Amino acid sequence: MKKKNILNLIKYHVEKNDSAFRNESISIARYFDSIGDQDLAEYILGLLSELPQFSPQNLEVNSEFLEQLDTTKLEPLHLPIEIVNDIKGIINAVGHNVGINKFLFEGYPGSGKTEAAKQVARLLNRSLYRVDLESLIDSKLGKTNKNIIQVFDEIHSLPNARQAVILFDEIDIIALDRVNSNDVREMGRVTSTILRELDRLSDINKDIILIATTNLFNNFDKALLRRFDATINFNRYTKEDLIEISEFYFSSFIKNFKGLTKDIRLLRKILKVSEKLPYPGELKNIIKTSIAFSDVSSEYDYLKRLYNALIGKLEQKDISDLHLEGFTVREIEKLKGESKSTVSRKLQKEVV
Repeated sequence: MKKKNILNLIKYHVEKNDSAFRNESISIARYFDSIGDQDLAEYILGLLSELPQFSPQNLEVNSEFLEQLDTTKLEPLHLPIEIVNDIKGIINAVGHNVGINKFLFEGYPGSGKTEAAKQVARLLNRSLYRVDLESLIDSKLGKTNKNIIQVFDEIHSLPNARQAVILFDEIDIIALDRVNSNDVREMGRVTSTILRELDRLSDINKDIILIATTNLFNNFDKALLRRFDATINFNRYTKEDLIEISEFYFSSFIKNFKGLTKDIRLLRKILKVSEKLPYPGELKNIIKTSIAFSDVSSEYDYLKRLYNALIGKLEQKDISDLHLEGFTVREIEKLKGESKSTVSRKLQKEVV
């Protein structure tokens, strides 16, 4: 243990920085455990367990451009293992406390970027503030720049700023490539202001975590891109990933509806036949509306709606078309609403 650890404890106590005080104490306990003094390590951890739990949601802020988000009630986030490992990497990087604190999440709409940012804040036990980017934009020349400076001033003025995660959701609103922008001068001024403020943030508040998301990575300003310590690509879902996510959404939604028969096997078949599945955000809505809009008198109507949403033109397809897509006689019966014997008879005629 170093003198710095003691000084940090005193500093965090004076600042009433409960989370930092707790983390520093845990580091000290780990040190004593590493040198064989397990009794002292356990004693320190025992004292910590008696302290009231720090709740980042208590850090309220009165701001024109910052909105605090609730991260206490989040749904499970289903991400490919590669992205999960990158999220774990962010948590590790912050824990190392070496100044790696700015991250860019890029990917298609509905790929989970914003929800992942919420999970990062939750895992770090930090407050999450989202910047209202649309309100920053102003038609008056120069006003947008002033607003950007103001929002960074608000970030610096946050109570207990060391326990904050700042989310610039869809930052491409104000950070598109200056070279390819129609209004080069104004976009240049705006981007230059952001660059300057990000540099100032790194100099003044290295403990603040900043996460930005973008759907337009290819149009992202290259100079701004270099300000981020790491870029996480969310476009890494395989078809099997999306099928597993769909099954989770399906099971979650259908249990609230009476009179519908749960058919995971046919659901999975429809998903597999679909040439290209949308990403989780859109998939969730498709599955939810297919179930919610279904006819209560028809137990498989939701599957017909799902087929039309993902593949299309079910009513116009012959039984032979569905059979060629790989559907069984029983599955075609459910999708077309015809009896099994009728489906079999029609297929036999097609063979003859």
